[in-house]
Amino acid sequence: MKAKAFIYNCRQAERKFAIKFWEQKLLTELDAEEWEQLCDGCGRCCMLKLEDEDTEDVAYTGMVCGLLDLETINCTQYPQRHELVPDCVVFDAAGAESFGWLPKSCAYRRLAEGRSLAWWHPLISGTRQTVVDAGISVHGRVVSEDNVHPDEHESMVVTWVEY
Repeated sequence: MKAKAFIYNCRQAERKFAIKFWEQKLLTELDAEEWEQLCDGCGRCCMLKLEDEDTEDVAYTGMVCGLLDLETINCTQYPQRHELVPDCVVFDAAGAESFGWLPKSCAYRRLAEGRSLAWWHPLISGTRQTVVDAGISVHGRVVSEDNVHPDEHESMVVTWVEY
């Protein structure tokens, strides 16, 4: 039964995106809806990162922004996130050259680097579940920053995110 649902979802996605906008346009040509649809919903960009001030090396931690719902992996305050969390990075097509801090799995970074979307991306698979199944989602792998004392942040570094 699961295979039928997957096939149905793929066919549904194929019909919806008969013309794959992400293959037809540059990132700078996408409208707001297309830009948002590129997000795979993995939550990795919501992970707190530590930067070494001397080397500028970035390390991902197993902590996420307190606004991230750990069950749905959706921001609970998406429209206001930048006002509520000053460190929430605004990124758009204009800043594509600076996407190096995003995980290699990120659709925005993949397209900016000339790579295609991964098989598990919802625009390809037709379902967000493949992001979880492929081990890309932070679901079940992170904790809210609200539950970690600042003195423990450095001990929360993870190595399962490639960037």
